[in-house]
Amino acid sequence: MPHRIRQLLPWAGFLAAYLALQLFVGYRAPAGPPPLLAGTSLSGTAIDLSQLRGRPALIYFWASWCGICRGMQHNIVAVAHGHPVITVAMQSGNVMEVARYQDEHDFHPPTLLDEAGDIAYRYGVHGVPAIFVLDPNGQIRFSSSGYQTELGMRLRLWLAETL
Repeated sequence: MPHRIRQLLPWAGFLAAYLALQLFVGYRAPAGPPPLLAGTSLSGTAIDLSQLRGRPALIYFWASWCGICRGMQHNIVAVAHGHPVITVAMQSGNVMEVARYQDEHDFHPPTLLDEAGDIAYRYGVHGVPAIFVLDPNGQIRFSSSGYQTELGMRLRLWLAETL
């Protein structure tokens, strides 16, 4: 086997494992109309998915105890500068604990609290971080779990608007 091909085999294996994990994690993820997502954000404003219609939007599930989520927060903040974003703090404590976490990490997108994981269950989220990209009509176009780059999320939002 040529040396160049042997060098690529670990990367091909990594890519295959990553794709298989995405399929496994997303097998229960909804497509089309999203499950109900409404309530009062940690800052006291009303959140309803109907507010997002007309533009592609992002729903981001995260947890305060998740190191990968912490590493991804700057990407979410950057995306939120150009697109509507709603975040769901899954099993991260009560309102005061999550608000304190957000203050400590300067992370303040509109956030719903999901103490028991009920919202995550309706969305088929098995682990965090997880994202759902909605098209301008409010339909789920893409979903993914694991670390997401800013470029990857922006590309999915652009595709949701153009396809």
